[in-house]
Amino acid sequence: MKPIRYLPFLLGAAMLAACSSGGGGEVRSASSTRAGQGDAPYASTYRAYPGVPTALVGATVYDGAGGYILNGTVLFAEGKVVAVGNASLAIPAGYTRIDGSGKFVTPGVIDIHSHLGDYPTPSVDAHEDGNEMTNPATPEVWAEHSVWPQDPGFTRALANGGVTSLQILPGSANLMGGRSVTLKNVPGRTVQQMKFPGAPYSLKMACGENPKRVYGSLGRAPSTRMGNFAANRAKWFEAQEYARGDRKERDLGMETLAGVLDGDILVQNHCYRADEMALVLDMAKEVGYKVTAFHHAVESYKIADLLREADVCSAVWADWYGFKMEAYDGIPENAALIASAGACVIIHSDDENGIQRLNQEAAKAQADGRRMGIDIPDAQVIGWFTLNAAKAMGIDDVTGSLAAGKMADVVLWNGNPLSVYSRPEKVWIDGALLFDALDPKRRPVSDFELGQPGEGDVK
Repeated sequence: MKPIRYLPFLLGAAMLAACSSGGGGEVRSASSTRAGQGDAPYASTYRAYPGVPTALVGATVYDGAGGYILNGTVLFAEGKVVAVGNASLAIPAGYTRIDGSGKFVTPGVIDIHSHLGDYPTPSVDAHEDGNEMTNPATPEVWAEHSVWPQDPGFTRALANGGVTSLQILPGSANLMGGRSVTLKNVPGRTVQQMKFPGAPYSLKMACGENPKRVYGSLGRAPSTRMGNFAANRAKWFEAQEYARGDRKERDLGMETLAGVLDGDILVQNHCYRADEMALVLDMAKEVGYKVTAFHHAVESYKIADLLREADVCSAVWADWYGFKMEAYDGIPENAALIASAGACVIIHSDDENGIQRLNQEAAKAQADGRRMGIDIPDAQVIGWFTLNAAKAMGIDDVTGSLAAGKMADVVLWNGNPLSVYSRPEKVWIDGALLFDALDPKRRPVSDFELGQPGEGDVK
């Protein structure tokens, strides 16, 4: 018999397996290449945890799409948002009423750039599974095949940061690092039980210092920025041939690149310098694909107009800069300048600790803009870590904002989420209460965190 202390994770897994397939997490897509589609390889087996009809009343509600309601009401049932309105919104019979007076409600927090599971805690060499550094282009690898569901970072992101969905990306050692995977931040025994149904894949690309440093240090190409672009272009031209059917043998890497050219797979591009981002946009035009978002993008403020015209998001930090040469021109006003130009801003983490405070990072970026005379409203800033992230991950039709019919991914904060003093009090995913700071039984802990049985444990 397993020790009693293992029960929380085991019970969570049992709940997941027992849930009805008609729960709020099921999303259908017309594209067979999307991650949750039935016949696709490694398809999502996610099923929403059970929830109860819930009414959050009296809180300040930020909907994630730029709107807010004082003394608002949010209704959700059967995994979906039913209605969002003011205090006069009628509450149907059978709803559990939660008083949100003095508190705030937002959509679930979404991190577009995470390596949880691929670089899990504890951070030891045996856990470094995010970079396949055997070739400058490895589009054939899939991040999900490295994800360890027991990474304690998942539950900490939920409890401390209100994170309900996240995209796991391969690392940035390679020009083409492989496919990403989007997860619902729920306990699961397998990564497929966490896999966000219907979310499209993304191809992780990287330009600049990382690939040329990794392969140049080995005496291999590419070792320069021009070598980076030459290798990328050559690979894309191969993919064009493959997509036309000129090559008959199956090639897993080419399948990913052909999916990008067909528009089924998005592109998430690690890139720091403005001149390099502009060149990547030109390469995308030449080859025939679209960049969905530039990540890190510390110089996006220099070309914010180009990014707006190309409809490309910038997933940025609030103030990381100077840790390598291509980050030298990073400025804390970056996000505000991008937003003021009308381009898409996302606050991302790229870090197991940063994912626990995306709301605070967004507030820092907002404050830096305010100091230079750019005043971004709170309701818009909330979108930097909710709806904008969902848009760039291809899931904004089902999550990222509080709107009728969308997934009931909801956070009740004990104060203004743009304050360092505020924390998630309750977090719902598809209408299921998965974290409650006031209830020790609703504080998820992974099996790994519980450790090995020792003396005195009940057998």
